[in-house]
Amino acid sequence: MNKTLKYALVAVAVLLVVLLAIPLFINANSFRPTIEEKLSAGLGRKVQVGNLSFSIFSGSLSADDFSIADDPRFSDKPFLSAKSFRVGVEVWPLITSKALNVTGLTIDKPELSLIRNQQGQWNFSSLTGGASSGGSSAPQAAPEWNVAKLQLKGGRATISSPGSTKPSVYDNMNLEARNVSAKSQFPAELTADLPGGGKFDLDGKIGPVNAADATLTPLEAKVTIKSLDLAKTGFVDPSTGISGIVDIANSLVSANGTAHAQGNVVFNKLMLVKGGAPSGVPINLDVVIDYSLANSVGTVKQGTIKIGKAVANLTGTFESRGNETVLSMRLDGQNMPVTDLEAALPAFGVVLPKGSSLKSGTASANLTVQGPADEATTSGNVGLFNAQLAGFDMTSKMSAITKLTGSQGSSDTTIQKFTANVRVSPSGMEANSIDAVVPALGSMTGAGTVSPSGALNFRMVANLSSSGAVGSAAGSIPGLKSAGGSGGGSTKIPFAIEGTTSDPKFIPDAGAMAKSAIAGAAQSQLKGAVPADATNALGGMFGKKTKKK
Repeated sequence: MNKTLKYALVAVAVLLVVLLAIPLFINANSFRPTIEEKLSAGLGRKVQVGNLSFSIFSGSLSADDFSIADDPRFSDKPFLSAKSFRVGVEVWPLITSKALNVTGLTIDKPELSLIRNQQGQWNFSSLTGGASSGGSSAPQAAPEWNVAKLQLKGGRATISSPGSTKPSVYDNMNLEARNVSAKSQFPAELTADLPGGGKFDLDGKIGPVNAADATLTPLEAKVTIKSLDLAKTGFVDPSTGISGIVDIANSLVSANGTAHAQGNVVFNKLMLVKGGAPSGVPINLDVVIDYSLANSVGTVKQGTIKIGKAVANLTGTFESRGNETVLSMRLDGQNMPVTDLEAALPAFGVVLPKGSSLKSGTASANLTVQGPADEATTSGNVGLFNAQLAGFDMTSKMSAITKLTGSQGSSDTTIQKFTANVRVSPSGMEANSIDAVVPALGSMTGAGTVSPSGALNFRMVANLSSSGAVGSAAGSIPGLKSAGGSGGGSTKIPFAIEGTTSDPKFIPDAGAMAKSAIAGAAQSQLKGAVPADATNALGGMFGKKTKKK
């Protein structure tokens, strides 16, 4: 037994020596031209491989340098580069006949440069030898090749787009694909860390590779994105004020030049306008999108926005034009509970007066969004109905006006109706054709603006109920009295709203009121002087009273 064991150990030792010695008799670099030639032909790009070494135990050829050239229309720097590259091979054919049968490719810590030009084309569209890289009139057919396993480990992808201030960087990129071939579909999984944090995961099937344009290669996959920071993607201009954290879970099918995406998007802490504030509640979007890869035009076939129980529909198109994305969207929401909307309003630049809250009511919106995403204009009509604004006493805020009506103050304000035509752009908001009914006061009409900083500049007319002695006196002033008969009409009071959205100031418009009074007096037959009680009413509004004779 001892002799048998001894012979066995000697045999093993000899075998190990032989295995260790085999690489000494194989010139690994002799395979470099073949590897470069096959990879260059398969990718349609010049491929360079550094010094090669052979490991019999891992069954691979390893290079200390590796690069794939870029499309010369985009860059003279490598499309992909790495310091470590391994080619898995069948060992026995390599030893016995020096036949190179590739079983796998592994690229460690690759640096990948993805570039998009003004025409919306990507630098990887010409991979596999498409016409755009070589300048020929027709694409070359993709050559036959197959790799049992392709891996990219711990890589970094840098994405550059026209107009972006700096490239977006995706770290810790890992790709694993099996049975990779240009002629057939193969499974693949891609993961990466997103700029500013977050995770990207794609799990699906790719192929066959489109020889004319690699971006048109069919794809079926599930895509998951977690904690995408909009402000750090590089695709959003920071000056727009757009920010938020996005989670996406959808299915993606791309075929015949059209990508079809369907799934759910959740926006947390979303802010859409400069000067706004992050939404205090998640905003959900269930969406179905078709995207034309050739024309870079996307169509939102179905979009359902959900904020609590408030629901609105979003449809329209978006188009990539060079360095900008142009929107043409329509949003429609009816009978939306304002109690669900309230926490999300700051994201759209709507700020309630300090200390107030919406306790009841419904809202409506019928809006269009047009123009470049970073300078889009939103216009249409909005409405608020049967709402209670708690913690805001409009009667007291308008005390200089409401004393004409004898109205009593309240800690809350009931808004029976508020409608307006609005236009929101980077320069602020315009509101026209305002029509509001506040039962404690009467009705109000007017127009005005809100600056990006929240400054208010509105010119309004209040049609106040003329009950009460002071109101009756003011209503007797020519030009301020509306039709309605004795004691049943209303008093027209011009006023301004200034201050800020969080602290509005209601100020009687003395100039406009005086003009109305003078015009009314001029139209009278001047049979007598303006009644003394009316004169006193005007004077009282401005802090004065006429002396009795």
